[in-house]
Amino acid sequence: MSAMAVVYEVEDPVAAHPGGIAAGGGEAAVVRVHAAPAAPGRPGVPGPRTFCGRDTFAMRAAGQPAGQPGAMWYDAQYADRVCPACDDAVGTD
Repeated sequence: MSAMAVVYEVEDPVAAHPGGIAAGGGEAAVVRVHAAPAAPGRPGVPGPRTFCGRDTFAMRAAGQPAGQPGAMWYDAQYADRVCPACDDAVGTD
């Protein structure tokens, strides 16, 4: 798979910006986990659209996916919130 970024669709889009902290001081709730092609020349930085076609602007970057063979591309704590279309697009090694 070419370079990609993991992004979180959060409950409050305002909280998606730097730091990911909501106005009340609490962490934004992750609603869905998506994958997106990385921006050209910027590993881990999402491009404008996820693999399922959603806009990444209001999403919070999760950092680079695991690079180890057999590792999932998303954080295991969010396994129940992974976008099925993105998961299909990413596939497995």
